Amino acid sequence: MGALFFPSYLIGLREGLEMVLVVSVLVAYLVKTGRRRHLAPVWAGVGAAVVLSVGFGAVLSYVSSTVLGGPGQELFDAITSVVAVALVTWMIFWLRRTARRLSGELRGRLDDAVGLGLGAVVGIAFASVVREGLETTLLFFASAQGAVSATPLVGLLAGLASAVVLGVLLYLGAVRIDLSRFFTVSGVLLVFVAAGIFKYGIHDFQEAGVLPGLTTYAYDASSWLQPGSWWGAVLDGVLHVSAQPSVLEVVAYLAYLVPVLVLFLLPGRPARTTPTPKTTEHVDAHA
Repeated sequence: MGALFFPSYLIGLREGLEMVLVVSVLVAYLVKTGRRRHLAPVWAGVGAAVVLSVGFGAVLSYVSSTVLGGPGQELFDAITSVVAVALVTWMIFWLRRTARRLSGELRGRLDDAVGLGLGAVVGIAFASVVREGLETTLLFFASAQGAVSATPLVGLLAGLASAVVLGVLLYLGAVRIDLSRFFTVSGVLLVFVAAGIFKYGIHDFQEAGVLPGLTTYAYDASSWLQPGSWWGAVLDGVLHVSAQPSVLEVVAYLAYLVPVLVLFLLPGRPARTTPTPKTTEHVDAHA
């Protein structure tokens, strides 16, 4: 169960917390500036983004399982895996670079939207959340491909629920965590998840006949690395080490994992900062 639950839980927690923090910044700013009448449009935009994200997931699932079949389905799954890996890679580097000024940018855009009317407020809330929602859906779809149980969905929902609870506690000031450290650690774990998705995408390309070497195995550890065992679940769920991968799968896994992990962990250049007011919301404390 862990091999299916953990990656989905991590996706839900990481992506969900990003969405919750974005909404918290918008809500806190409106409350602080006495614009509570604009809260309803913000929640309307958030709700629309959630509906679109869920609908996007339903379309992906329908196309993969119903419209396509055989090599066509494998090719579709492979392409979505590669796109998901590209998105999550861009996202973790983008967040590391912009996290400290994201709150100020959101407040600035919200100020502009308030001046344009309620429709613009709905639009800014929708745009701020929908990107994360679509990323979550695509990443989850790619991660959960081939699952025959509801475990990945349970993991995703548990991660999202944890993110909401943690976000509310942060907003209320009940807990304080180093969000920079959290996103660094979760970013490292997501790099491993993305490497595993890329590996599975290569496997789907091989099954679709686009790439060769499906039965050219790098090693065979099936005698001791059993999927039903706890150690097999840990290795597969965390590190995506499977019992009988092809040579091309292992090459793809390492070719993505090593350089991306090194680049992600390299110290970034100090970002230019602009003076900010001394009074900030709880959710901004460590962002």
